[in-house]
Amino acid sequence: MKRRNAWLGIILLALLMGAGGRALWLWLDRPIERVSIRGEWEYVSADYLRTQLAPLVVDATWLSADLGELRDRALQVGWLNEVRISREWPNALVFELVEQQPVARWNDDFLLNPEGEPFAFAPLSPPAGLPDLAGPAGSSEEVLDYYHRLKLHFEQLSLNLTQLRLEPRGAWRLQLNDGAWVMLGRRQHEVRLARLSASWQRELSSLAEQIRYIDLRYPNGVAVAWHGESEFAVQDE
Repeated sequence: MKRRNAWLGIILLALLMGAGGRALWLWLDRPIERVSIRGEWEYVSADYLRTQLAPLVVDATWLSADLGELRDRALQVGWLNEVRISREWPNALVFELVEQQPVARWNDDFLLNPEGEPFAFAPLSPPAGLPDLAGPAGSSEEVLDYYHRLKLHFEQLSLNLTQLRLEPRGAWRLQLNDGAWVMLGRRQHEVRLARLSASWQRELSSLAEQIRYIDLRYPNGVAVAWHGESEFAVQDE
């Protein structure tokens, strides 16, 4: 009899603890009433971030909210590169945010971060002064890497590389100083760039404003199209 009473007491205590734990959980698991946003931002504002993040916590409760799922959803906001979320007593969530650092435009509707990863910038406007890059899907890292290499090459000629395009069939073309286009093609890039540098230093730099585009896809020279003219002027080496 004593053993039975002891077991009954244990069972009743367990039930009371379970009921009390559930009551405590329900008391703590109240609706989220405040979202705090922390971080330092250059391109986005706190108001914009609150507008983007607020819908993620609608109908969510403090203890039941899946912070991992919330983080994944928050990372879908184009301008966010890193997201850390924590609970703050009694009914708040804290979002610690790191924004993306744009280094280039990409295919009109996107920007690239330093790793060459595209992210959408809408509804915000893209920063001014970024180079304009384009290429097939999945080529953003390759195009950004080649942009950095070409940029150093043209800086030696006091030229600014403002656009770079990788065509679907693998040909490259680029724009200098928001003016002349250069058709680089698919092969022999180093040889062709060396030929362009020689021609630029010899005579083309003084005629830069008159140049419409330069075609480097010739075996022994460069072809220049001038504004207002339809014919090429071929310069032999």
